[in-house]
Amino acid sequence: MDERGLARVRAQLEDFAAVVFAGLPRSDQRAMGLRYLRGLMLDGRRKSMQPMAERLGVDHQRLQQFLTSSTWDVAGVRRRLATAAIELVQPQVWVVDDTGFAKDGKASACVARQYTGTLGKVANCRIAVSVHAATSAASAVLDWRLFVPESWDETCVPDDVPDDVPDDVPDEQGNVTNPHAHRLRPSPYTRDEAGAKKPRVRRQVPREQQVALIRDRRAAARLPDTERYRPKWLMALEMLDELAGWGLHAPLLTADAGYGQVAEFRLGLTERGIRYVVATTSSTTAQPGDAAPVPVPYAGVGKYPQPKYPDPALSVKDLALRHLSSGADTAHLVRWRHRLPGSLEPTGDPDRPADELAGHFFALRIRPAGRAIQRRTHCGQDGVLPECWLLVQWPSNANEPSDYWLSDLPPDTPLPELVHLAKSRWRIEHDYRELKQALGLDHFEGRSWIGWHRHVTLAAAAQLFLTQLRLENPKAQGQD
Repeated sequence: MDERGLARVRAQLEDFAAVVFAGLPRSDQRAMGLRYLRGLMLDGRRKSMQPMAERLGVDHQRLQQFLTSSTWDVAGVRRRLATAAIELVQPQVWVVDDTGFAKDGKASACVARQYTGTLGKVANCRIAVSVHAATSAASAVLDWRLFVPESWDETCVPDDVPDDVPDDVPDEQGNVTNPHAHRLRPSPYTRDEAGAKKPRVRRQVPREQQVALIRDRRAAARLPDTERYRPKWLMALEMLDELAGWGLHAPLLTADAGYGQVAEFRLGLTERGIRYVVATTSSTTAQPGDAAPVPVPYAGVGKYPQPKYPDPALSVKDLALRHLSSGADTAHLVRWRHRLPGSLEPTGDPDRPADELAGHFFALRIRPAGRAIQRRTHCGQDGVLPECWLLVQWPSNANEPSDYWLSDLPPDTPLPELVHLAKSRWRIEHDYRELKQALGLDHFEGRSWIGWHRHVTLAAAAQLFLTQLRLENPKAQGQD
């Protein structure tokens, strides 16, 4: 947006900022928050502090102080933003996702060599987990969390405590081992160029030195002591709990296979009363929906055994193949939405017009298996696993399915509704693209934990304001 476009919506922006920054204690903080929003929305290739300050005509150190040193509550701003986003978007679903931020160096908070789907490879980057509210017409970010890698958490460094000692028992210094840690535990072997095992010869840094280095990095980046490594799916559940504490509850949740394949994540949603349609992998195991456990004969000693399923669980891919081979059903053509303008391509299929997204799907009832489900669900006495939907996409020209989803929606849910909800994550890619390309989400050059969270919160505020303008007047100029 250029200066003229921003001037046309000045009154609306001031009203918006007055709501978002209402909890900031000082008038200069509220004024600087409004100025930072203007800087993010003004045209310019870089939205880091120095280029923004030049466009705004202010000293960049004032922007830096506002992000890194000023005493304003970023959680309060996120709460007001999330509430405003729900009121504006009126979401049909919430979406959990994550995105990567490529970064040079090692000093910025939570930077590490790790896999990111954004780049499709292992790279030096940091990763953020986010929750979004979405409909087919609009979407907005509700919450952010910066992922803490194991290399940034000294409680992940293995100690000399025997394996039979529980992780939550403190050592002599009072430190507790992180129960989620696994990557930093050294293996006695590595592999040569041919892939054969050989003894590890790399010099191991002493534990005390590793801990000291990590603590120094955390102190330099000002990571709160409460922020520790935990899996991304657990971070997502924590954000859902935070949003619920703000009085905001998901109507239904979707997520990609990185979250949906984790049984603990799905169980966490069920325990919170949140319905879901989540992607999963072809290797996820389950029993058929009509399978039933059978009694196990008593051996005469010990406890009476619980009923068990007579056949081992199958992968969802095998269940899908067996379902179609039995002739019980065929894949149906389902159209779930129109293509965006400018993305029309000839399909060569008379059943799939160029202006529509469509595919072949079928759904069947299954019972996901696994130790986590058996341990945490109420299937103890009778051994019955909870039932859910398996949604399968099988392209007409393919030999096997391409995508799988699990859903705990009711058994009478129509197939088109399942497909529409499963495909509703597409809006979030639009969020990330707009936030990164137009609003400088990944242009923050500071190293501090609080600075990053404040920057992404303000970028989300700028996006919400632009979404408000688009919904109020989609044809208004200067709102691209």
